[in-house]
Amino acid sequence: MQILEFDCIESTQIFLSKGIRKGKLKPPIMIVANRQNSGIGSRGSVWENVKNGLYFSFALEISSLPKDLPLESTSIYMGFIFKEILQENGSKVWLKWPNDLYMSHQKIGGVLCATLGEIILCGIGLNLEVENQDFGKLDIKISKEKILESFVERLENDKKKSSWKQIFSRYSLEFSNNFNYTFHHKGKLASLNNALLCEDGSVLIEGEKIYSLR
Repeated sequence: MQILEFDCIESTQIFLSKGIRKGKLKPPIMIVANRQNSGIGSRGSVWENVKNGLYFSFALEISSLPKDLPLESTSIYMGFIFKEILQENGSKVWLKWPNDLYMSHQKIGGVLCATLGEIILCGIGLNLEVENQDFGKLDIKISKEKILESFVERLENDKKKSSWKQIFSRYSLEFSNNFNYTFHHKGKLASLNNALLCEDGSVLIEGEKIYSLR
């Protein structure tokens, strides 16, 4: 995978998307930045109050993803792999449905996936140090380089590439962590208290199936 690193850009996700649309960038490729001027989170929110963070976005051909992966649940798939890497290094981070990284009850990062033709774009942000203690941060000391190296290895190493079935089986064991939380749906907060996790990664709430891909 080609990796391009920048000290500061507007957003790794925006930079990558623009580059691919203009034909200047092609997958597999990853964009990494030390800082972002306009980092994008869920619902277009901006990352603020972060003293030090890990920001990167990558693009893959959809055909390179596991054959059994429901495209709508790519954020769960990528987020869970990323979370496992952090846990393997001693973190207690967990993945809140559908795309948030949490430390206990505080959000410390997130995963944002979108399709662009036959390409999947995935952006991940993680708080390492924060200015305001009301914001969460990673609970272990680990270099950005080690996190990225481990993550790219998981993406590229066929022997370690997990199927959706494998990821889902592990994620489903932890899904009960979500029951005291909410998420945004159609401009409103929806409770996960009685949510049923479906095999394709969607949740069933009051008879409605809701997916994570934006």
